[in-house]
Amino acid sequence: MTSEPAAAQPGPELLATAEELAAVVAGLGDRISARYPDGVVVIGVLKGSVIFLADLVRHLRVPAVIDFLAVTPYLAGSGRIRLVKDLDVDIGGRDVVLVEDIVDTGLTVSWLLAELSRRGPASLAVAAMVDKAARRLVPVPVDFVGISVPDVFVIGSGLDFAGRYRNVEGLFGADPVALAADPDVHVADLYDR
Repeated sequence: MTSEPAAAQPGPELLATAEELAAVVAGLGDRISARYPDGVVVIGVLKGSVIFLADLVRHLRVPAVIDFLAVTPYLAGSGRIRLVKDLDVDIGGRDVVLVEDIVDTGLTVSWLLAELSRRGPASLAVAAMVDKAARRLVPVPVDFVGISVPDVFVIGSGLDFAGRYRNVEGLFGADPVALAADPDVHVADLYDR
């Protein structure tokens, strides 16, 4: 009796190349610079935004103060988000851009906007490398959108699964079920290119 070989997992789907992302980020840098000619405070949400934020601020042509905050992941059913790393700078009276790797349900961004608004910034905007509006549960303004994607699980360019794939160049759609079964399922596909 011969057993049939296991079906091969489909590889990740390329959503945007590194070159395409670089062009998008340069355009976002131009738009943010035009909106805030006197400078801006750029706040990255750890950890996913780090790569996007680093690329973005290199394209700003205005003074930029960079800071970071971190929150616990939004857990479905709990409705709770907790700030685990706060800002080091006072944003009162300043123009602020909150930088996210991805906005999907909008729950985390909504919570962050409410928290930051209480601190009295002159203005508060959101920049997201990836907008997945199909999953939106809470309407949130995303003022500066890099790319919009369908309802797929996204990895690469700062987006991860179990800490993997953040440093992959480009954005890829991946099967979350396959990743849950084996978080390394796409390592050969994405790192041995």
